[in-house]
Amino acid sequence: MLTELTIAAAQGGLRRREFSAEELVGAHVAAIDRLNGRLNAFITVTSEQALDAARRADAILAGGGDVPALTGIPLGIKDLFCTDGVRTTAASRMLEDFVPPYESTVTANLLADGAVFVGKTNLDEFAMGSANITSAFGSVENPWKRAGDAETVLVPGGSSGGSAAAVAARLAMGATGTDTGGSIRQPASYCGIAGIKPTYGRCSRWGTIAFASSLDQAGPMARTVEDCAILLQSMAGFDTRDSTSVDIAVPDYRAACGRSLKGMKVGIPAEYRVAGMPAEIEAAWEQGIAWLRDAGCEIVEVSLPYTKYGLATYYIVAPAECSSNLARYDGVRFGRRVPGASLDELYEATRREGFGAEVRRRILMGTYVLSAGYYDAYYLRAQKVRNLIRKDFENAFQTVDVLLTPTAPSPAFAQGEKMDDPVQMYLNDVFTVPASMAGVPAMSVPAGLSQSGLPLGLQVIGRSFDEESVFAAASALERAAGFTHRPAVRAEVV
Repeated sequence: MLTELTIAAAQGGLRRREFSAEELVGAHVAAIDRLNGRLNAFITVTSEQALDAARRADAILAGGGDVPALTGIPLGIKDLFCTDGVRTTAASRMLEDFVPPYESTVTANLLADGAVFVGKTNLDEFAMGSANITSAFGSVENPWKRAGDAETVLVPGGSSGGSAAAVAARLAMGATGTDTGGSIRQPASYCGIAGIKPTYGRCSRWGTIAFASSLDQAGPMARTVEDCAILLQSMAGFDTRDSTSVDIAVPDYRAACGRSLKGMKVGIPAEYRVAGMPAEIEAAWEQGIAWLRDAGCEIVEVSLPYTKYGLATYYIVAPAECSSNLARYDGVRFGRRVPGASLDELYEATRREGFGAEVRRRILMGTYVLSAGYYDAYYLRAQKVRNLIRKDFENAFQTVDVLLTPTAPSPAFAQGEKMDDPVQMYLNDVFTVPASMAGVPAMSVPAGLSQSGLPLGLQVIGRSFDEESVFAAASALERAAGFTHRPAVRAEVV
């Protein structure tokens, strides 16, 4: 089946003319038609545009010679990236009818390399959530099922849950995500795929709807580490329109996959052995350590003493920036407008109807910590702790090349579990947030199955702008795990 191909395999098949881009894209469009009604992975499906683009790709391929790397490859685009002429909602009623007249830099880079967009993937509203249950367009269903339980609906993780589910269910060969505190890595772990948050500044944020500007970073999600490397190669690059974009050369990420790890030093942070960690997460971590040792790595115990404050710090910094970024959606300047008898009533009615409960909660939290009398006590102090967290990582990387940790504290949980307690939901990001606070690259790679038959991910964290070492270590873990990348009940889903 064409939907079973990896991006790397599809590139070769297209160039050898074993199948056409129209056939490849058509197979994925057909899969979306069959499954999206159940999974709800896409908010907007662009079948006709995709097939038209596929026919253009075939014309380019027929010409022979060098063709752009992603020519004819069907991708899903997280509905946080502005796409010229295609509705972009951020999964919010506030932007329900927004059709951008411009293209984000990341998606423009992918289009320039020949990618075909099959639709805009679902997410937690404005990327705020870790289960993809806060979308105004409905929750996303994880295509995986617990062993022996075909009825319980599992969450795909968030906020990039629609992208993760689409890739896992073979609705797209890859997808874009954004990661603020783990929103690429955690859903990748829950859905049994690979996903990388590159170094902050590696991918342009221009044209991507903002949640927390000092944390948001775009990255790829795909079924294999190599496919993520191929996608990041296209997505990354300097952009003068983004003041946080870093002017540094983009290396050959694909070449790093499969590189020898002999002599690589892998740090194991003591602070990630948190109290109450499930035995199966601990076992997966120990297995990953053994695999890297067998690959020639030296295992080194390290300490990141301030990372224990990472989650608390994140939930001060991120809501504060969210409060500032979302102030523009007031019924006057941007987005939905709900009439009111006065300007204050217009603001209140617009934001009450336009924003969901979780977004309102975070705006209120952020407004509080930025308010007079609390700014120094909360926001300013959080920024100081964030700097200490960053220094922890810098100190660790003086002695090791990468760090290895679990990605998430559990496999995917069911819709309805944990959801009455926001703090429990926030704890899903306990292992991913520190790398986001430090701005360093981090990748989740599938490492096996839980006792209930659900995927478990391991996280590789690297130095700033050293995604190559992350890809090298992650690809070694992937080979050792021999993970099949197939949802457990995919045949039933289809």
